[in-house]
Amino acid sequence: MTFLLLALAVLVAPTGRGIDRLRPRAHDPPRRPVKAGGPFDRAAAWDLLAACLRAGLPVPTAIQAAGIGELSQVAELLRLGADPVTAWAPALDRPATAPLARAARRTARSGAALAGQAAELAARTRAEAVNEAEAKAQRAAVAVAAPLALCFLPAFLCLGVASVVLGLADRFLI
Repeated sequence: MTFLLLALAVLVAPTGRGIDRLRPRAHDPPRRPVKAGGPFDRAAAWDLLAACLRAGLPVPTAIQAAGIGELSQVAELLRLGADPVTAWAPALDRPATAPLARAARRTARSGAALAGQAAELAARTRAEAVNEAEAKAQRAAVAVAAPLALCFLPAFLCLGVASVVLGLADRFLI
């Protein structure tokens, strides 16, 4: 019985190549960063920023935790102790971050919470994305309806109107 189990273990044992797969590699190939360019990704980043700020994280740490690459320069300037008005100036040049930059400059002067502004920006970004998607769907519906009308109108004339006219003509001409 022992010999049989030993033979079975030898047959089933992984080869040297299989064992190499189990060992950790010295270096893993670098992973490509995920590109988050869509409006829903941006809205999720704004929501995450708002959650981090509500949790009490400082603004530079919250920006870094949210992974908003466009605001990395702002985070570094704030971390170095720059004036908020000066630190948020680079974000004003980008259309995606300009509303948050304006809100951050306002909140720096007034002392209001930036988290509410970030959450509002996330909701606005989602609403704009939904409106844009609906507009694209309506344009697609119009673009699809025109060729269908061009195809079905002659068929309707040939099968519907022509048959009625021929039927009436046959009745009246006889």
